[in-house]
Amino acid sequence: MIADPDADGGFSELLAASGGPKVRTLPLKREVAAFVDSVLGLLFPQLSEEPVGTADEIGVRLQLVRCDLARLLAPVTNPEHAEAISRSFAAELPNLHSRIGLDAAAIVAGDPAAESLDEVVAAYPGFLAIAAHRVAHQIHALGVPVLPRLVSEVAHTRTGIDIHPGASIGNSFCIDHGTGIVVGETAVIGDFVKIYQGVTLGALSVAKSAAGSKRHPTIEDRVVIYANATVLGGDTLVGHDSVVGGNVWLTSSVPPYSLVYHASQVRVRSVSEGQGPLDFVI
Repeated sequence: MIADPDADGGFSELLAASGGPKVRTLPLKREVAAFVDSVLGLLFPQLSEEPVGTADEIGVRLQLVRCDLARLLAPVTNPEHAEAISRSFAAELPNLHSRIGLDAAAIVAGDPAAESLDEVVAAYPGFLAIAAHRVAHQIHALGVPVLPRLVSEVAHTRTGIDIHPGASIGNSFCIDHGTGIVVGETAVIGDFVKIYQGVTLGALSVAKSAAGSKRHPTIEDRVVIYANATVLGGDTLVGHDSVVGGNVWLTSSVPPYSLVYHASQVRVRSVSEGQGPLDFVI
């Protein structure tokens, strides 16, 4: 049976009478993803379909990146502001290249499986998540609404790593594997920090009244946080040169040079012992 297209309970007439749905126009996700690819491809030839090119050709690509950003900004700000932001962002690209390069070097140094810088840049999800965050954070710092979050979502979709664009991350950041990592908006991460898959740097409370406050932890320099550890709270500080072990649940500060670990008990026995084999249903 074919549905009657006019049988919408008067919904069409209601929308027409009210001037249509009151939905704010936003940049399209596919265009944001293309912008991220263009920026990272400009900064790192390993991620570009274009050859390196001459200085003039690179200048043209830079101008295209500026135009793309200004176009993405059009729904969220006025044209004059969009042009000023795109110029400021373009001026920061050399600094972004340097900082993201330090992150790639930190991943190479911190992962025995990494064979080269090229491999890390081209294939490592942790590198992509960090690089996209650097781009998103720079746009966020310029006071742009919505767009930085869409940029961070590009990396989240592709890698499973969710870093809020407001999070402050120092130099030489290393993510190993990375799937399931969550870093909240007001998290502060120092230099030479390394985190593994499943780590959460989150808030103790999700109450809306806490918006605008420091809700997420501070991780000082040279801290290592192992898989599935959870560190919560805006007042929680992990002192420099500390190690947080896997599966730790941490809601209070620890001093520098701490070793924080979860004590678990694992027993091994023969399946012939006891009352018979265990039957797991998943």
